[in-house]
Amino acid sequence: MGLHNRGISQDVRELGTLLGDILQEQTSSSAFETVESGRRAAIEYRSGELDSREPLVAELEGLSPHNQQIVARAFATYFELINLAEEQERIRTIRTESQEGTLEDSLETAAEELGEADVETVRQILDDVLIEPTFTAHPTEARRKTVKSKLREISTSLETLDERLLTDKEKRQVWQDIDAEVTSLWQTPQVRNRQPEPEDEARNVQWYLENTLFDVVGEIYDELDEAIDAEVPNDLEIPKLFEFRSWAGSDRDGNPYVTPEVTANTLERQRSVILDRYQDQLKRLSGVLSQDGSRIDAGSEFQASLERDRERLPGSARTAEERYPDEPYRQKLKLMRERLRRVGDVRPGGYENAADLRDDLRVIAESLRTNDADSVADAHVDPIRRQVATFGFSLASLDLRDHQQKHTDAIAETLEHEGIDYRALSEDERVEFLTDAVLQDEPVIDLSETADLSDDSARVLELFDSLADWQTEYGVNAIDTYCISMTEEPSHVLEVLFLADQAGVISLPEHSGIDIVPLLETEYALSGARRIMGTLFENEAYAQALEARGRTQEIMLGYSDSNKENGFLAANWSLYKNQRRLGEICDDHDVTMRLFHGRGGSISRGGGPMNEALLALPNSTVTGQVKFTEQGEAIAEKYANPRIAERNIEQMLNAQLRARKQALDQPEEEVREEWLAAMETMADAARKEYRDLLESDGFVQYFEQATPIPVIENLDLGSRPASRSGERTVEDLRAIPWVFSWTQSRCILPGWYAIATGIEAYLEDGGSIETLQTMYEEWPFFRTTLDNAALSLSRTELEIAERYADLAEPDLRERFFPRVTDEYERATDLITEIGQRERLHTRDWLGENLERRNPYVDPLNMLQVHLLDQNHRTDIEERTLRLTVKGIAAGMKNTG
Repeated sequence: MGLHNRGISQDVRELGTLLGDILQEQTSSSAFETVESGRRAAIEYRSGELDSREPLVAELEGLSPHNQQIVARAFATYFELINLAEEQERIRTIRTESQEGTLEDSLETAAEELGEADVETVRQILDDVLIEPTFTAHPTEARRKTVKSKLREISTSLETLDERLLTDKEKRQVWQDIDAEVTSLWQTPQVRNRQPEPEDEARNVQWYLENTLFDVVGEIYDELDEAIDAEVPNDLEIPKLFEFRSWAGSDRDGNPYVTPEVTANTLERQRSVILDRYQDQLKRLSGVLSQDGSRIDAGSEFQASLERDRERLPGSARTAEERYPDEPYRQKLKLMRERLRRVGDVRPGGYENAADLRDDLRVIAESLRTNDADSVADAHVDPIRRQVATFGFSLASLDLRDHQQKHTDAIAETLEHEGIDYRALSEDERVEFLTDAVLQDEPVIDLSETADLSDDSARVLELFDSLADWQTEYGVNAIDTYCISMTEEPSHVLEVLFLADQAGVISLPEHSGIDIVPLLETEYALSGARRIMGTLFENEAYAQALEARGRTQEIMLGYSDSNKENGFLAANWSLYKNQRRLGEICDDHDVTMRLFHGRGGSISRGGGPMNEALLALPNSTVTGQVKFTEQGEAIAEKYANPRIAERNIEQMLNAQLRARKQALDQPEEEVREEWLAAMETMADAARKEYRDLLESDGFVQYFEQATPIPVIENLDLGSRPASRSGERTVEDLRAIPWVFSWTQSRCILPGWYAIATGIEAYLEDGGSIETLQTMYEEWPFFRTTLDNAALSLSRTELEIAERYADLAEPDLRERFFPRVTDEYERATDLITEIGQRERLHTRDWLGENLERRNPYVDPLNMLQVHLLDQNHRTDIEERTLRLTVKGIAAGMKNTG
């Protein structure tokens, strides 16, 4: 008997039929026929039975506004359901391949590779590795939380049908539940009627941490422990290998709504959530550890620990002894739960930090093992210890972030009252002043005096003034990182050091409560990495702060704005080169580097398979520690389902363990000089072509007319404004709506534009296609870059994009669309030739995915184009237009 009862075709067919039935019930037979007619026309055109899309277009344009809205809603709902079917298919594949021993990127395969090394090397690799997925609140999640909740219920029912042996009656009951949820989904507003607030976004991130990842962590460690034991002798202890961080509720860059109150509420709520989860775990553990104290010797360390708790909590201790006489573990757990209840309480006796809770669990585990109950400790205590190590008392540590200009302005305004003209100082003078100010004992400014400051500057000072209180209340680890957007000078980092020092968060040389993280995202900043980081490492004040933080420097790389500034190929090459350069700088100063990859969900913003990306990093940059952003709809796709969440973390660990071993085996990646020269030639030409496109007269107007950017800017996707200043320029527009707009129009230009121009420049300069083919076969960076471009090209549909181009003024259309088309066609030919394959992508599942989805996305695009072409839209047409955006996002499984 197989592992599964169903397949994706059955899921898609039955969910589609159910939706059709509900559509008839909730609307009318004629509305259902309208949707069916559009669906058939789209499929017939794709299959070659129709020569033109005009019948579909004419039908959609002839519908009443009411029926247009029904069509948009029907296709959008269809994609929500089909996404669940594909998710279940992915789970089938994972389970089947795991059972057959053919699962790639597994912990077992990572352990096999580690087993080739000696024990001390394996221990070093495990000690070095720390993976930090960081959840952001960037506005790319098009679905409402209510909708996601209903979809989760449907997903659970599909899993039940697929994996459990059910009677016919039980199957009918499950389908009744699905029917009810889909009906409710149809009746639920799909589009938000208000902009989400930062605390909504923080709760959204919290949901995944609390309801999925908390439970997955123990299973991952258990699997790795078992795999390592099978391949490596000496019974190695598995240390902490990953933790989760968040920007939701703490990222202020461009978002005036993230106030200190929002951050304080997020910290309090996250602590409350994680303490409740630990309470539940200890209560469950108490049900297991019912050992009779008269029949075991709990050991002196356990007894001493129990006695200390009795002294701390005498009243609770008496209750515990009365309830659990001669059951020492249960008495201990009762007191541990009481100590958890008192964390942050005015009553004494609460845990000071998560390390104390973890130590109590260690004492219990060791006591069990001395009584030959190793299996009990392994199965029930160790998973909780690992949860505590991963989530601490904060659930996810918060990163603060703001734009460097805000810090500069706040300091300048404040110092004016001290008679110092900070703005007039040169860069060297600013560095000298800030260094001296940090090193002197007396404070220079009073952070509480904000009455005469601008609103932005007052908010900066209020934030730093609050930071010390937060660290006192919630612990340093709860909020210990400060990221600086658009860092371009050493003074931008020293300004944050100065403000933290004035707040008392830093007291050199003994203590530094924060990691200060420069975000390098412009070409000027990336090319000036040695100037920025070298100056900091040699600066007396910063060197002391770095020493206090264990000589580990986190550096964030901005994929999104780098791509928007330079184009796909040039941005990828610049990031690769500068990662190597940063590794050299850190090595020169004996500093451990932790790269923070600011990746988005889309290919153009650094997205793509995470395990492939980790393995393609330059060896010299792989220190073991790595951090990356998880954004928008990518969070739901990766972490909503526990099994898929577990698989994602497994792949991350597999890649990072192997990458660290490779880095130790070969610290410097061997890349041929001719390959480096080839990339320089390609990247330079690609950047020039990309910049020429963006800077061409009329391109901004073309972008505005040939994509739905005006609609996207007004969608209530996130709490942050879509542009930095409200200006209509590509530079001012945030990377997310830039990519989102092109994705909607099915012309995913940011993921491939100018790559053909770059390759051709190399060939015209004397290069050979054979060399490029060798680079593709042997160089992970080049292969990953071309494969990611191929994914974006595969998802691009120029016939659809042409419809959007027709919305632009004729002269703009003729100036830009043929140019884009020509670049696309040349890129397609070149990438398939270099990859020596007949099609763009190498993944069978992607071809099946596109074949299944494209006919259903097409009607939404046609309807969207029609509505965008209206000079004046009614309220219902506006709502329908927003629905098409949501539906296309679901169909493309991507926004920005």
